[in-house]
Amino acid sequence: MSKKDKLIKKFLTKPVRSDLTFEELESLFSIFGYIKREGKGSRVRFSNPETGDIFTIHRPHPGNILKTYVVKEAINKIKGLVK
Repeated sequence: MSKKDKLIKKFLTKPVRSDLTFEELESLFSIFGYIKREGKGSRVRFSNPETGDIFTIHRPHPGNILKTYVVKEAINKIKGLVK
């Protein structure tokens, strides 16, 4: 199993994991062709230039662990992309 497959599996594991990091989310979206763009403050936008799709979140702070609701939103976004 490749690193890509392991990362996707890590996000799709049930119940939703509470130890996923922002860097893992960044890697996940880059697998599917998304580009990260920093916004004002802690806002981060992942956009896919091919599809025009956008996923916007706030970077976790002060730590690096994603909130559960962000992980759930990311899962919903990538479910349609995983084949």
